[in-house]
Amino acid sequence: MSAGSAARKKSTTVRLQLARVALTRRAFGVLERLAPWPASRWALDLWCTLPGNAGRRRDARPGPGNRSWVESDGHRIAVETWGSDGPAAYLMHGWGGWRGQLGALVAPLVEAGYRVIAFDVPGHGDSEPGSLGRGRGNGMEFARALTDVAAVHGRPAVVIGHSFGCATAVLAIRDGLQVDRLVLIAPAVDPTTYLKAVGAVFGFGPRVFAGLHTRIERLARRPLSDFDPTTVEDPSAMPPTLLIHDRRDKEIPYAEGERLAAAWPDAELISTEGLGHQRILADPTVIARAVDFATALRAG
Repeated sequence: MSAGSAARKKSTTVRLQLARVALTRRAFGVLERLAPWPASRWALDLWCTLPGNAGRRRDARPGPGNRSWVESDGHRIAVETWGSDGPAAYLMHGWGGWRGQLGALVAPLVEAGYRVIAFDVPGHGDSEPGSLGRGRGNGMEFARALTDVAAVHGRPAVVIGHSFGCATAVLAIRDGLQVDRLVLIAPAVDPTTYLKAVGAVFGFGPRVFAGLHTRIERLARRPLSDFDPTTVEDPSAMPPTLLIHDRRDKEIPYAEGERLAAAWPDAELISTEGLGHQRILADPTVIARAVDFATALRAG
């Protein structure tokens, strides 16, 4: 395909996407007045739909590890491990991502003496679809997946999470998972921020939005605020934590990392410049700082 053909195809795709969004907004405008509760079911489907952009499918693994499967809430999830012994280091991807995104951390962690365990949450990567079916996901599946994989592969000496994987790793800890140390890269913090952003794109009115909020909490069987790490009652009881966030992150604003650092005064915040939301996972300095923070635990 020539460059001109590719550009025209991309332009056509963008126009179709914009047209779909415009039609969706009109539909929600009507449903806000006539049927807000049924409309909130459609809104939930949109909220739970996983993104599919190429950045989330990057593969930074140094090579294949040992593949296995772990069952989580009735769904088989793909697990990959590197290193034969040592304490366990878990890599937790974000919304719509997969284990390969954090692959640049594998070799340095193995060299530092860790067993590295990476996995795909249900509906992501090589794992089976979750409870909502193909192309859908929900936050509780993230937290349960980490807990279930750790039950098989051993207590986490360190969990390194990215984006939404950060908030859900914290949720797993709140629910009882024992973790010695945390590294949170580009952490997502307040879920209502993203809920409002999605609502603004698709034109959810206040009644549809309220119904969506209710449906999410029913699906999770807990308050939405539980997915916000800043609501942890006793931050001093959390594991020692390193936060790494880029000032120009377009997906998760840098202010989210600052807010978490303010809520967790014992956490250390490292700021980067110009790495964005995805490239930060492959930056050698970021990788080194994350591994140094993990190995400081072993040295201690």
